[in-house]
Amino acid sequence: MSALKQIAMTGPGLKKQGIVVLQALLIGFFTFIELTLRSGVGILTGIALLVAFFGGIRFGRPGTTYVSVVTPPIAFAAIAGFWILILDGFRPSRIGIDFIAALASEAPFLIIGALYGWYVFLNAKAKKKPSKPRRAE
Repeated sequence: MSALKQIAMTGPGLKKQGIVVLQALLIGFFTFIELTLRSGVGILTGIALLVAFFGGIRFGRPGTTYVSVVTPPIAFAAIAGFWILILDGFRPSRIGIDFIAALASEAPFLIIGALYGWYVFLNAKAKKKPSKPRRAE
């Protein structure tokens, strides 16, 4: 018996709106925790980003892969900007530095998740496209 079992889904999966909400909540929670505890984002937020990418692809309905891939970077940027503004106050130089630092520290996780997500999306799109018949010469 395998120690790792796949989670069985009983329904068709999440709609686009559900994917966006769950990814944003997951990323927002871990971003807030790390910004509060250590004044910067790090490995926990990175793992949350990867879980958001993979979870959105895995638990979304067919046709929601695009939303699953596009949402995490946008959600992270918006949420990080929001929490940095709330926690640092309105000091433009401090906000700018913290925001760029947050994006830079999460860049590897965003790149890995995006590469995998775009691979899944483009691979599914290529499989749907009918192959061209060869001409007989």
